[in-house]
Amino acid sequence: MKPQLRKHLLAMSVATALPCYAQTTLPTVVITGSNPDVMQVDVSKKGFPSDTAALLQSVPGVSMVSGGGVSALPSIRGLSDDRLRIQVDGMDLVSACANHMNPALSYIAPSQVESIQVLPGITPVSVGGDSIGGTIRVRSADPKFAEAGGLLHEGQATFVYRDNGNVRDASLAATVASETFSASYRGASIKSDNYEDGNGRAVGSSAYESRNHSLTLAMRAESRLLELKLGLQRMPYQGFPNQRMDLTRNDSEQINLRYLERFDWGTLEGRVYREHTRHAMNFGPDKQFWYGALKNIPGMPMDTEGENTGLSIKGTTKLSERDTLRIGADYRRYRLDDWWEPSGGGMAPDTFWNIRDGQRDRLAGFAEWDRRWNPQWFTQFGVRGELVTSNTGTVQGYNAGYIKDASAFNALDRKRDDHNLDLTAQARYVPSPEATIKFGYARKTRSPNLYERYTWSTGGMAMAMVNIAGDGNGYVGDPSLRPEVAHMATGSIEWHDAAQEKWSLAFSPYYTRVNDYIDARCLTTCKPNVFVNLRFANVDATLYGAEIAGHAALANGAYGSLSGDMLVNYVHGENRSTGDNLYNMMPLNTRLALNHRLGAMSSTLEVQAVSHKERTSQLHNERRTAGYALAALRTSYAWKKVQLDFGVENLFDRRYDLPLGGAYVGQGMTMSLNGVPYGIGVAGMGRSVYAGLTFKL
Repeated sequence: MKPQLRKHLLAMSVATALPCYAQTTLPTVVITGSNPDVMQVDVSKKGFPSDTAALLQSVPGVSMVSGGGVSALPSIRGLSDDRLRIQVDGMDLVSACANHMNPALSYIAPSQVESIQVLPGITPVSVGGDSIGGTIRVRSADPKFAEAGGLLHEGQATFVYRDNGNVRDASLAATVASETFSASYRGASIKSDNYEDGNGRAVGSSAYESRNHSLTLAMRAESRLLELKLGLQRMPYQGFPNQRMDLTRNDSEQINLRYLERFDWGTLEGRVYREHTRHAMNFGPDKQFWYGALKNIPGMPMDTEGENTGLSIKGTTKLSERDTLRIGADYRRYRLDDWWEPSGGGMAPDTFWNIRDGQRDRLAGFAEWDRRWNPQWFTQFGVRGELVTSNTGTVQGYNAGYIKDASAFNALDRKRDDHNLDLTAQARYVPSPEATIKFGYARKTRSPNLYERYTWSTGGMAMAMVNIAGDGNGYVGDPSLRPEVAHMATGSIEWHDAAQEKWSLAFSPYYTRVNDYIDARCLTTCKPNVFVNLRFANVDATLYGAEIAGHAALANGAYGSLSGDMLVNYVHGENRSTGDNLYNMMPLNTRLALNHRLGAMSSTLEVQAVSHKERTSQLHNERRTAGYALAALRTSYAWKKVQLDFGVENLFDRRYDLPLGGAYVGQGMTMSLNGVPYGIGVAGMGRSVYAGLTFKL
């Protein structure tokens, strides 16, 4: 496949309703497969981001909801967090935290990522389920094997330093394999101090430290593959500028077994996995500073333990030269305990049980039919049914002050069974060599998570500790919440040169209507310009917008090749029940990149421009942010088995607030709902210079 065609197919696919696959900041990619709607894209880590979610920042329709340094939440077309299905090596990982400090992508370091698939909007039922915003599938490297009779051994070590935050990042990879057996190890360690904004001021509670290890063992026969992945994470600390607590421990152990076999009739793939998380929160150093002088204000330890077990099986068969059928089933078993040990003052003498014996189980089955009618027309239809069962045990507070809420909650029948249905129908039409049209409709469903349904205390301090939005407000759950049901229509039209080598331009509008969208309502009375207490609630919502993606090969000669990329994103979300704007919608933004390659050297000059944010949620007292523009310069040079990378992010040291950064509560009396100043946003990182050195065996 020609390089120009590869880039064309990538630009086309990431802006459409059919499956599309992600890259980092518009790098060179490798695409395999003959179907342009089912592509695998290798991820190039330009810029050496600390957070795996940052690898998605140049994908059409994707933006980042800020969290800790390695725990940002991707948002696809205005929908984020649990509204997306996020898989890491086929595992559906669940955040085990009242503040969602340990999202799925925080369990794999960027250096361990081999490929990412992003499927926005209408996702096939074979890769969807319990989500309405799309699917993100992250994979580490597939096992490698030696040629017949040979022995394969390879390794790589990378060291990166970033001056803003004093970031030290190191990773190691090694593989040894024969013709039938493969063993590989990947490890990554990163540590950062607080970063500084464009004015040289430290952003409190932005430091972090994380270590990730993985071991992959695989065996293959002529048509069979058996793969075992073992994962281990140790995260001693991660600060959160937009949360009232910091992460003080996150330990995770993962075991993931995959089976794949090819038969005369097609392929069969099965997977079983288990992931265990032990998580803790308390006041980190920046927040402890404010409490240290107050003798009657102790720390507030908060502990969580989650167990996530999954089983899936999928079969794919060719019914004819034109028809392909996929059928499969999934089972997910999730258990959660969330408790707060007594620590004195009003937080004694008993243990506070935020969620006790929490259960959320999913059983699903699906069928999906692809039909290639002729060279011009391709269609896909799918149906998926799910039973989502959730429940929780009885709870208690620190003392008698919590008896009323706890007794009312314990008297409820807390078990809920949701019968969910997903439907998809999408098509691709090629009317001429210069155009491609795609369109589709989907019905998608997501059930509430355990925190949305089962957090129970209306005490101000307890509510302030439950927040998955990063807005500084307090939240309490509602066991009567109904599942979200989204009806979405998407389309895309792309124009390109007949040879698909020189240029392409894609326009992709979308419209989503969500019945029973889980937002919130005021617990008692909400006031402007202060933090408030909210109860999760069902409303009706609408989201619509569009993306424009373009690519052009500008020059190719003795001085190298020059190409340009353009990306424009727009989304608007509205609460139709109240007329308010939805929270955390990214304002109009664009990215422009100029890429140059000459021999072993490649360079990129990128500019990101973001409009001012004036459409904000009044319910959440969301802050407005000013517009800004950031420039970045990155270059890489490879010589034999050594590669040198150098770059500057935020080249002109611009001071700006993150549009999806939430409220800045990184310092102050965070235990009190309004113990911190209101109206301050989280500042983005100032100028950051990095250098990386990679050695390959």
